[in-house]
Amino acid sequence: MALSGLLIALAFGYLLGSIPFGLIITRLAGKGDIRKIGSGNIGTTNVLRTGSKKLAALTLLGDALKGTVAVLVAGLYGGTELALVAGLGAFLGHLFPVWLKFKGGKGVATYLGILLGLAWPIGLAFAAIWIAMAFVFRFSSLSALAASLVSPFLLLAIGDLNKAILFGLLSLMLWVKHHENIGRLLTGKESRIGQKSAPAAAPPPETV
Repeated sequence: MALSGLLIALAFGYLLGSIPFGLIITRLAGKGDIRKIGSGNIGTTNVLRTGSKKLAALTLLGDALKGTVAVLVAGLYGGTELALVAGLGAFLGHLFPVWLKFKGGKGVATYLGILLGLAWPIGLAFAAIWIAMAFVFRFSSLSALAASLVSPFLLLAIGDLNKAILFGLLSLMLWVKHHENIGRLLTGKESRIGQKSAPAAAPPPETV
């Protein structure tokens, strides 16, 4: 595959991934700048703190679909190799969007969208693990960390090495972005799902 094609796929994925759906949706709904609410993050968890489950669901859908669209379109024109590169670009775009001075979300929804586009059965497994962990432990961050840890091994189990390598890298970045959540989990200070958020002076954890 030509280097130019790989760079185009990476840039295409990055531009899609950098669309800040949480910020756009909340502004259109008259909620103001989501970055001034709760944790200041643009992801689904913080959008939920506006009090609107509908806006949070739309943000989740948008952040997931931009990953799915990136890999499907790139795959249509350049096969699996370009799809993998576009997926990496979409994830980087969500984490580090150029429009927001490279301050984006934590990548869970986009990770899931990319996974559904490249290996949908493993994407469903990711979602099932997240739901099960959330039901038992009530920690959104722990659920995302566990699901992202297992996913590369599931891809290895079905013999898809290239995708396993990609998602190993994405999982590593996702864990790094969740380092504050991990610290709170270890010290017993992480907020549970449904727990009221802390005031702006002491922002609550963000997981998506």
